[in-house]
Amino acid sequence: MRVFLVHIRDPQFYALPAATRAANGNLRIMGFPPIGIMSLSAVLKRAGHECVMFDQANPETPNETIIEAIRTQRPDLVGLSFLSTTSYPYAKLLARQIRAADASVRLAFGGVFATLNAELVKRQCPEVDFVCRGDGEQLILDLLERLDDPTEVAGLTWAKDDKLVHNPNRMLDRNLDQWPFPDRDSLPLDFVESMPLDVPAVLSMERFTTMQTSRGCPWPCVFCDIPVFNEGKWRSRSPRHVVDEFNHLQALGYGSVYFVDDHFLLQPKRIEAICQGINDTGVTIQWGCEGRVDSTAQHLFPAMAKAHCRTLMFGIESGSQKVLDRLKKEQTLAEVETAVTNAKQAGIEIVHGFFVVGTPDETVEDMRATFDFASRLRLDTFGFNRLCVYRGTPLWHEYVQRGIVNDADDWYKYFKCSEIDPTCLPGPVINAERAAGLRRLFRYKLLHYPVQTLTLLRRFTRYMKLRDVVYLIVKPFLGSGQGPTKSEVLSRAVEHGAIKDAAADLTQVADALLEHVMNESRAERRRLQADAGAFPSP
Repeated sequence: MRVFLVHIRDPQFYALPAATRAANGNLRIMGFPPIGIMSLSAVLKRAGHECVMFDQANPETPNETIIEAIRTQRPDLVGLSFLSTTSYPYAKLLARQIRAADASVRLAFGGVFATLNAELVKRQCPEVDFVCRGDGEQLILDLLERLDDPTEVAGLTWAKDDKLVHNPNRMLDRNLDQWPFPDRDSLPLDFVESMPLDVPAVLSMERFTTMQTSRGCPWPCVFCDIPVFNEGKWRSRSPRHVVDEFNHLQALGYGSVYFVDDHFLLQPKRIEAICQGINDTGVTIQWGCEGRVDSTAQHLFPAMAKAHCRTLMFGIESGSQKVLDRLKKEQTLAEVETAVTNAKQAGIEIVHGFFVVGTPDETVEDMRATFDFASRLRLDTFGFNRLCVYRGTPLWHEYVQRGIVNDADDWYKYFKCSEIDPTCLPGPVINAERAAGLRRLFRYKLLHYPVQTLTLLRRFTRYMKLRDVVYLIVKPFLGSGQGPTKSEVLSRAVEHGAIKDAAADLTQVADALLEHVMNESRAERRRLQADAGAFPSP
């Protein structure tokens, strides 16, 4: 059978093509590759099916091109894959456009948001035939075998005789080694690795991709839906399977990999075996991962560095123990300091800290403590985002009980906590404290960690204009009257905090207005793409 798979991206987060194409002729895209549809494509092709992939980040395959390909090639199934609340409005609109163009094609939704809201999604978007819940590898194979009567397809929500049918959940599969490596060759794009900063701070122009070596995280952070999606379980691939994929990627010419595991640092023996395998097989790919600061695998940080782990990112969240406890992080400030220090002493080149501001019960003093704490840590980079709440998280359930959100009316929305929770600081106060905190942080880093800071900035100057690197340093001291640099404008397509805030607003826009929003986004994207010279040739 013929299957089309489409990766839905929020228009405001579109990754941008680099100024030059890669040596193989592919467009360069700044951002993460769509590993979800790539994984499904490999599974489908191994089973003998035909699969065509589209990524909405690709300016050469806009929605109109995708719809025309559906009209002419007549696939048996079109799957739209998206992760979050903010992507759902665009998935919904594309599904309606596809249905208007072809009344008979079978449409399916998949991803975290679709899984957690399957019945609600099916009711709100009846144009979609199937909502797929949970892991998609075996599900899509089963669905293709039973397209006309999917009664026995576990993990599927659909309709029969205009009545909603919610098939039983699919059992979590722990044998992740059974699946082939993602199909990275069939999408005509190359990806550029960048840091999650307010400027497009490119780490390298090596051929970049992502890997998933494990799934899930069992910790109960109130803002996270990962434990719900994975039923509170953590599953992993074997070290041998991971090392084999590393060798496969090196043979294909990849030089940089980032693990999209929710918590890589969970099982020390597995980490040790992966690092040993990388060294024994001569793999030279640089890689990065995320993990908790209370990991028992910290004694392996030197082994990770020796195995070319360049980037390690920690979810630190706050410099106030009161706020950490409110978020149910189950970690201490002392553990944060120890983990960051151990990572730097082990030789990890870039240690990043994720922080949130605007949390319930957070005071101005708590915010100031967070920025002062971040200043003292030996972090190379850091990000401070406003806390948001969305359905499926423990915080959402709390807000339902408190009467702050209405589960029946607000399930598809995404709120900044500070806009709806009276226990949060007001938005203007948060923004003012964040700006002041960043000024203090930058000043402290330059004075107390000059070598570390300048080493990182030297890396950035390889791929950014020097004036933009200088502006990155001095911006917090200039006040709000200064306009954005070109890099800052470009960064809105990657990870810019202000646009993240705007994404919350977009989930609350009526469907009738979303088309206008998307058209504006496309126009802005075309203007940015016309601005060559953002990235140099390697």
